[in-house]
Amino acid sequence: MTTFDDREKAFENKFAHDEEIMFKVRARRNRMFGEWVAGELGITGEDVSAYAGDVVAADLEEEGDEDIIRKIAADYDAKNAAFNRETALEKLNEFMSVAKDQIMSE
Repeated sequence: MTTFDDREKAFENKFAHDEEIMFKVRARRNRMFGEWVAGELGITGEDVSAYAGDVVAADLEEEGDEDIIRKIAADYDAKNAAFNRETALEKLNEFMSVAKDQIMSE
C-alpha cells in the first residue's frame, strides 16, 4: 500500500467511526426524548420504555427530525393534549447535548 492508500483507509475508518457515534447519540437522544414525551402524555410504568422505543424507531423513517415530530404530534393529538412544536424541538436539542456528552464520556 502507498501512503495515499493508508491515508484514504484512515479517513474511511474515521468516517465510519463518526457515523457510528452519531447513530448512538441520536438513538440515546431519541430515547430520552421519548421518555420525556411519555411523561408529558401521562404514560407510566413499563409503557414508558415501550413508548421511548417507538420514538427511537420513528427516527429511522427518514433523515432529520420531522418523522419524530410527526409521530409525537399525532400522539399528543390522540390524547387531546396541546402540542408545542418549538418546545419539542428545544427538548430534542437539549437531549442531543446530554446524549452526546454521555456517549463521549463512555
